[in-house]
Amino acid sequence: MLKLSIITLFLGQTKNRFLVYQDAANTPTHLDRAGAAEGVGAVELRYPADTADIPATREALKRNNLAVSAINFASVRNDRWLRGAWTAESPADRQAAVDDAKRAMDLAAELGAPRLHNCPLNEGFDYPFELDPIAALDYSAECFERICAHNRDIKVCIEYKINEPRVRCQIGNAGELIAFANIVGADNLGATLDAGHCFLAGENPAATAALLAKCNRLFYVHINDNDTRGDWDLTPGTWHTWEFVELFYTLERLGYDDWIAFDIVTKEHEASQVFSDAAAIANRLKEIATRIDPADMAQRYARRHPTSTMRMLNELL
Repeated sequence: MLKLSIITLFLGQTKNRFLVYQDAANTPTHLDRAGAAEGVGAVELRYPADTADIPATREALKRNNLAVSAINFASVRNDRWLRGAWTAESPADRQAAVDDAKRAMDLAAELGAPRLHNCPLNEGFDYPFELDPIAALDYSAECFERICAHNRDIKVCIEYKINEPRVRCQIGNAGELIAFANIVGADNLGATLDAGHCFLAGENPAATAALLAKCNRLFYVHINDNDTRGDWDLTPGTWHTWEFVELFYTLERLGYDDWIAFDIVTKEHEASQVFSDAAAIANRLKEIATRIDPADMAQRYARRHPTSTMRMLNELL
């Protein structure tokens, strides 16, 4: 069975450019919904959205027997850092973001979460000559140096994405993430592999997992699916069934035995049911992966006869 988590954002109200979905419930209600989802054992809490009442959050976590897989630090906010937090021109703005991330890291340690997660979506550009690429790298690297140094026992995970809301985000693929982590030089800085973001970037998630793991940067995994034309955050396997089987097979080979978080938009549907369904589907795809004979697959990888392998895989269904 997979160790599955839910990002709390998707247990309440979500919005896109056109519509608002679900009710604006409080964090304990979100956690009760997570607890009602079959096959889910943890949540990824958001900072600052889920930090208004930590005692109530602790009680709801205990009541629902939920662990905390990560603290998700929001550097994209409506009230500040409109042009980016880590690449902001203002040193005061960058310092404020670093200080807030440190507070989130302290909360992670307090709640027993092994990692701080950040998706730096707003770092990037829409037009040529809009953002100084040299200064932007210097600014963001300095920020993450200070964040990582705050607590070396907490893993700092960057979820890269090729675009949105910027036409081009600063860290858009696994190679850029690895290069950025090497610039920072902190052993506790790595990647959140988001399967949907892999598809958007033209990556194969299994191959990306292997690359990140070989570079000691595979720290966390998000799963969702899309048609490669947009980050739709659909249930895993909707568009890329075999890619998810291959991802789970590869994660097993790499020794990844940690939380895997659902990054799925429920839209107008009841959240607990959506995530119960998603957990059943993900575990089914994992179960198919466990029925692959490793010795046989090693020979198939060596032969590289894909239609024969696909025939074998389909016979597992």
